[in-house]
Amino acid sequence: MDGAAAQAPTSAPGSVPAIVVMGVAGCGKSAVGIALAAALGVTFIEGDRLHPPENVARMASGEPLTDQLREGWLDAIGERIAESVGSGQGVIAACSALKRSYRDRLSGFCPEIVFLYLKIDPATARQRVGSRKGHFMPASLVDSQFAILEPPAAEERASTLDATRPVGELVAAAVRLIRRS
Repeated sequence: MDGAAAQAPTSAPGSVPAIVVMGVAGCGKSAVGIALAAALGVTFIEGDRLHPPENVARMASGEPLTDQLREGWLDAIGERIAESVGSGQGVIAACSALKRSYRDRLSGFCPEIVFLYLKIDPATARQRVGSRKGHFMPASLVDSQFAILEPPAAEERASTLDATRPVGELVAAAVRLIRRS
């Protein structure tokens, strides 16, 4: 496991968790996010469900999204995170958050957000996406996500975990990081 990046995610003492599980398609954002939310007893937000129909159609046809097309989607996720935190509820969201500008946009809605980056290699991501059933994202788009990926920098509120590890190990590592902060 990569373990923590240069900086473990931290939240203000006594605050509720606001965590975005991020990475390219196929890294396990949803599986880890659902399991982590259950382990912490907090709300889970599936970012894919907040894409407008036009975005889903575009990706399903094999076309990557532009930064402009992602703006409304990121805002919808950011608003849901802010609503949860504002009502005193912790939240885990699954969102690719591939670029720093996307993470900054999300943080604009809730400065307490921390990111859990599930790092994976392109071949494994393509294989996982190719074997998924019923998802709009084709494996052909995985390379376009790696092309724009900006892994979190040391100064960002983020930790990196090896996405090839079992979900249970990733959740246990994430819980340790959260409790250590």
